[in-house]
Amino acid sequence: MKYNRILLKLSGEALMGNRQYGIDNDRLKEYAAEIKKVTDLGCQVAIVIGGGNIFRGLAGAATGMDRVQGDYMGMLATVINGMALQGALEDAGIFTRLQSAIEMDKVAEPFIKRKAVRHLEKGRVVIFGAGTGNPYFTTDTAATLRAIEIDAEVILKGTRVDGIYDSDPEKNADAVKFNNLTYDEVFEKDLKVMDMTAFTLSRENNLPIIVFDMNKAGNLLKVVQGENVGTLVNLERVEL
Repeated sequence: MKYNRILLKLSGEALMGNRQYGIDNDRLKEYAAEIKKVTDLGCQVAIVIGGGNIFRGLAGAATGMDRVQGDYMGMLATVINGMALQGALEDAGIFTRLQSAIEMDKVAEPFIKRKAVRHLEKGRVVIFGAGTGNPYFTTDTAATLRAIEIDAEVILKGTRVDGIYDSDPEKNADAVKFNNLTYDEVFEKDLKVMDMTAFTLSRENNLPIIVFDMNKAGNLLKVVQGENVGTLVNLERVEL
């Protein structure tokens, strides 16, 4: 394997499958199967999931809700998604731990770096819920922060497109895909890889980002093994 410890970032919308909202159990099973392929090889996997399939704080604020209240509601949505994925992973025979940045000891452990790392070393998949535990920070930022804290080698951002393009490939058939980019090139081209806080944090800590299509069977395994899948963002141009 090229990567022995990864942070997998999934959007909440990814869990909807073909539904308009909520959680698609078939999609959960698909993701659990993909994750099992890499854990069976000994790869240590940590996961951060968004909550946009249930509630998004910014959307609430746009309709007049208090932004801080909305963001905390969004954090709770990520815990719901984390519990759903945890169940699917355990049904697939994978040992897991769910850690939350907001204490809720009936459903999750509090986030403690040393415990998280120890779980990973024992082969457990660790799911980080509730974002950073603070309003105004996205789950992209939470993913980057947790990846740095647990010494992950890379952030794998699983999406429904197969990499980073110069425009939205779902709207523009002529969109051009990048195989690899430097952090500076992402800034210069104003590409929307992650929010600015998350991306800057990744750059300052030299944490590579790979954006890839999580919905294509076998892709996660290929990325972990170092195959040319998705788009790599790094300090310097490096072939996947």
